Amino acid sequence: MEINLSSITLRPFRLSDVEDLMTYAGDEQVTLNLRWKTLTTKEEAFTFLKDVCIPHPWRRSICIDDRSIGFISVFPWSGDESHKADMGYGIAPKYWGQGIVTEVVKTAVPLVFRDLPHLLRLQAFAYSENKASQRVLEKAGFQREGLLRKYEYIKGEIIDMVVYSFLSTD
Repeated sequence: MEINLSSITLRPFRLSDVEDLMTYAGDEQVTLNLRWKTLTTKEEAFTFLKDVCIPHPWRRSICIDDRSIGFISVFPWSGDESHKADMGYGIAPKYWGQGIVTEVVKTAVPLVFRDLPHLLRLQAFAYSENKASQRVLEKAGFQREGLLRKYEYIKGEIIDMVVYSFLSTD
């Protein structure tokens, strides 16, 4: 299925996204690369939307024809570290490899710096084995800063991560 990248939109999540959310947040291929646990019921998805997605400071639904196919999130730091934020994303596997996430990241970066004007640094971490996510960040203009060995504990394993950054001056 060929996707017209100009048809991709970003919007806040809604409670009515529960069915769509299950297509990716309920898929272990997607959640394998996330801190999220895989959602198994519509009730879990509804609660996740209500308690996590909707009140989040900067989480957007990636949409085609207003149907959620994924997400992009920014996690601002606070206090003396409020000049930076972490970014993460994911989409349903049937949309992988089509340039959608690269386009979304390119679209989101200026919006993030507009919506959070105090930010100087947007950073993203990719599993060292997740070459597709690393390509997304590189194509979107992020700079690879290095490998963080045995850096992150995710789902029972301590893994290596690659860190990328995009500065407000880039």
